[in-house]
Amino acid sequence: MNAAIIFVLLFVLMLTGMPISISLGLTVLTFLFTMTDVPVEAVALKLFTGIEKFEIMAIPFFILAGNFLTHGGVARRMINFATSMVGHWHGGLALGAVVACALFAAISGSSPATVVAIGAILMPAMVKQGYPKRFGAGVIATSGGLGILIPPSIVMVMYAVSTNSSIGRMFMAGVIPGLMLATMLLGITWYLAFKKGYPRMPRASWGERYKSFKKSAWGLLLIIIVMGGIYSGIFTPTEAAAMSAVYAFVIAVFVYKDLSLKQVPRVLRDSASMSAMLLYIITNAVLFSFLMTSEQIPQAMATWIMDQGFGIVAFLLVVNVLLLVAGSVMDPAAIVLIMAPILFPIAIALGIDPIHFGIIMVVNMEIGMVTPPVGLNLYVASGITKMGITELAVSVVPWLLTSLVFLMIITYIPQISLWLPNLIFGK
Repeated sequence: MNAAIIFVLLFVLMLTGMPISISLGLTVLTFLFTMTDVPVEAVALKLFTGIEKFEIMAIPFFILAGNFLTHGGVARRMINFATSMVGHWHGGLALGAVVACALFAAISGSSPATVVAIGAILMPAMVKQGYPKRFGAGVIATSGGLGILIPPSIVMVMYAVSTNSSIGRMFMAGVIPGLMLATMLLGITWYLAFKKGYPRMPRASWGERYKSFKKSAWGLLLIIIVMGGIYSGIFTPTEAAAMSAVYAFVIAVFVYKDLSLKQVPRVLRDSASMSAMLLYIITNAVLFSFLMTSEQIPQAMATWIMDQGFGIVAFLLVVNVLLLVAGSVMDPAAIVLIMAPILFPIAIALGIDPIHFGIIMVVNMEIGMVTPPVGLNLYVASGITKMGITELAVSVVPWLLTSLVFLMIITYIPQISLWLPNLIFGK
C-alpha cells in the first residue's frame, strides 16, 4: 500500500511539469512527515552521508572536461580523422559521424554534448553532399547515445554511486559493449547508404590519414590518460576525472587555442550550472532511496518476484521493458537514481552481477535518449537540424531497432560486459 502511495504521488507531481528533482524531494518529505515516525534528524543525517562520497566529485570534473572539449575545436579534428579513415565507403560522411561520435564519447562522457559537437559540424556537410536530412539526423542522434556507454560516462558514475559499485569496473565493462554497438551502428549505416546509393568521399592517402590523426592526437590522448590511469592504478576514477578537466583546459586554451581565456569563465559557469542540477537530483534521489529502504519496498518486491517463480531471464525482460518505458518520459540521470535502488537489490537476490546489471541499465538509458516523447537527443538534434520531434522519431527507427537487438544481446550474454573488468580487476 505504501509503495503505491509513494509512486502515485511521484507520478502526479511529475505530470504537473515539476522538475524531477523537486518531485522526488516533495514525495519523500510529504510521505515521511505525514505517514511515518522517522525523526527529522535521521533524514538530515542520511542526506548528509548519502552525498558525502568522494566518487561524486567525478561528475562535475567530467562535465567540465566535456565542456572544454565541446567549446574547443577537438570535435572538428576528430571528424576529420574519422572521415579520412572511413569516408571512401558508401555513406562515408555518415560513417565518419558514427566513428567521430564514438571517439568524442570517449573523452566527453556526455551524450547531448556528443550530439551537439559532432552534429553541428557534420549535419550541414551531409546535407550539402546530398544526404537526406532525415538520414543524417538519424545517424547523429543515435550515435550520440554512445556518450553514456563508452567510458568515461557520467551515467555510469551515477549508477556506481547509487549502488556502491566500482566506477572503475563500470568503465571497463562499457568498453567492449560500446565498441560493439558502434560497429553495429556502422553496419546499419553502411547498409542503408549502399542500398540507397548515398555519396562516397575520395579515398584519403595514408599521409592524409596520418596528418589528420596527428592533429587530433591531443584529444585522443585523453582516452589513454583516463582509461590508462584507472587501469594501471595511477588514478582513482575521481582523480582521472580531475586530470581530464585540467588536460582538456590546457589543450583547448594553450595547444589548439580554439578557446580564449576570456571564454573560460563562461565554460566554468555552464559546467557549474549543469553540475548543480545533477547534484541536486542526486541529493533528492538519496532521500528517495532512504524512503524505499525504510519502507522495505525493494525487499518486498524481491520476495514477491521470488514467490512468482521469476527467473533471471524473465526478470531481465521485465526490467528492460520497464526501463524502456521510463526512458521515453524521463532523463537518464533521474531513471538511474530512482530505479537503481529499487531494482538493484532484486537483481542481486537473483544472482545477477551488479556490473552486468549496470551496463543493462546504461544501454536502456541510451535507447531512451532517442525515444519520444522525452528523448533528450531528439530535442538536441531538433535544435541542430530544425526538424520536428515526430519527424526525428521516424528518422531514427533503423538505428533504434539495431540498438534494441544489441540490448537483447548484452542482456543475455553477460560475458560481453564482464570479460574485460574481470580480466583487469579479477573476479
